[in-house]
Amino acid sequence: MRTVFWENNELKMIDQRILPARLELVAIRKHKDVAHAITDMVVRGAPAIGAAAAFGLALAGFESRSNSTDKLFADLQIASTLLKSARPTAVNLAWALDRVMNNAEAVKDSFSADDLRQYILAEAQKIANEDVEINKRMAEHGAALIDDGDTIIHHCNTGALATVDWGTALGVIRTAHEQGKKIHVLVDETRPRLQGARLTAWELEQYGIPYEIISDNMSGHFLKTGKAQKVFFGADRVAANGDVANKIGTYMLSLAAYDNHIPAYAVVPTSTIDLSLEHGDLIPIEERNPDEVLGIQFHGEPIAPKKAKARNPAFDVTPNRLISGIVTENGVVYPPFDVNLKNFVK
Repeated sequence: MRTVFWENNELKMIDQRILPARLELVAIRKHKDVAHAITDMVVRGAPAIGAAAAFGLALAGFESRSNSTDKLFADLQIASTLLKSARPTAVNLAWALDRVMNNAEAVKDSFSADDLRQYILAEAQKIANEDVEINKRMAEHGAALIDDGDTIIHHCNTGALATVDWGTALGVIRTAHEQGKKIHVLVDETRPRLQGARLTAWELEQYGIPYEIISDNMSGHFLKTGKAQKVFFGADRVAANGDVANKIGTYMLSLAAYDNHIPAYAVVPTSTIDLSLEHGDLIPIEERNPDEVLGIQFHGEPIAPKKAKARNPAFDVTPNRLISGIVTENGVVYPPFDVNLKNFVK
């Protein structure tokens, strides 16, 4: 089953808020509901968000009552702006919407309104299908970096749930496992939403890959004591110089890996690489509702006092000096990233 797919004139997606307790699908018919699903993290992970947004644009086309292509295109532009605002950090969101809109603009004068609607849907489906193939290519390149017997620390969730199918960093781990390599995964909980403990652990169980869950602040211990040999994570945006914006906690994990001479790899499709941004300080960082932090419970009781306040940045930026390599569908990019990255983005 794909994380995001089109069926019976609806966008369907796995509801990632309720895993691992239940595996359920949600069906969406309106583009505004797609934007809400992205914001509320029904769907999450940069590639999955991009595909969902493209399908959201297709829904907007079918919602529009316009009979002329010009008016329909204007409605699509409004919908695209709304969908882009759903989450600011993941570049795949804007990338997918811009790709569909630019292609639609190039052909709209030769299409009827109904033909344009079908064209938008076909473009969204193309993005989804390409994502699966891109992930598998990345997985082959990345699996070569994993040795038999490795213990790998993995942050957040980068598996099939974060993409249309297969996954980025977790897709690499899955491929290494299917190649017969005996590997073990230490799964960062990834607070505050616990995507590691809830989603990555669930996926690893489906694949039969041995794992143990650790809290985020345990990673340094395992790296310093030689009990982990590799670090893998994904990214929501990579700047032109190789700075990586990823789930909050990646920076601290990468620092610990660097200090202990353990390689840390980001695994990203080239659609996540934003060559328009010179460095990572220019990447917008989403700040989410403090309730995600304050709502955590221990033994059924809130962890924080009732009047407590909290901060909740969803991402941090890891400087390129801490990154050993960036795995893409076109191969592994090594430093200097400001020179080499552009050669892999085609």
